[in-house]
Amino acid sequence: MKTLRKFVLVIIGCLALSPTLLAQYNWKLSKEKDGIRVFESDLPNSSFKCIKVECTLDGTYDRLADILSDVDHHKDWIYNNEKAWLVKKIRPGDFYYYSETHMPWPLSNRDAVTHMKINRDTMDRFLEVVETGEPTYLPENSGIVRVPKLYINWHVTMPYKNKLNIVYLLEVEPGGSMPAWIVNMFVDKGPYESFKKLQEILKH
Repeated sequence: MKTLRKFVLVIIGCLALSPTLLAQYNWKLSKEKDGIRVFESDLPNSSFKCIKVECTLDGTYDRLADILSDVDHHKDWIYNNEKAWLVKKIRPGDFYYYSETHMPWPLSNRDAVTHMKINRDTMDRFLEVVETGEPTYLPENSGIVRVPKLYINWHVTMPYKNKLNIVYLLEVEPGGSMPAWIVNMFVDKGPYESFKKLQEILKH
């Protein structure tokens, strides 16, 4: 009994370290087009919406991992990506990268330093990708607002051969003085456009 109680306490302690795991989502469908469904939810202690994307795309684990790892070409499919480059490679599927997002005038561009980890199940049951913002990893750039909070999770399975079932979660605080109500008005556009482009790139 003492062993069981200790195990439960350890699990609770680990969960307490992860706000994302404890977050209470209330998903509402925001956009559905071309087989891509975008949901949004309020988040505790944040004025900005959390986003979830669900879709089934043609492709394989290897192809998706290659696209995500090809940081220099993120601008080919990620919405409004101005530039991106590899900062530090720890090992294959584990690296830090820099990205800058274009914002319309009079807003300042946003940039982020992100730690991406790609984990492929040894039995090929799933591919898990976790991206965490590391805002202090590189010095900030003049005239660009550093994103203070970024969390992305990809959970990918292959229910059929060459078919990827993707559940994508995004939590972000854009920083600066950007009004939350303006961001939330267009919160579904970027994810939809990104996955539409990803859908096309996966086919090649």
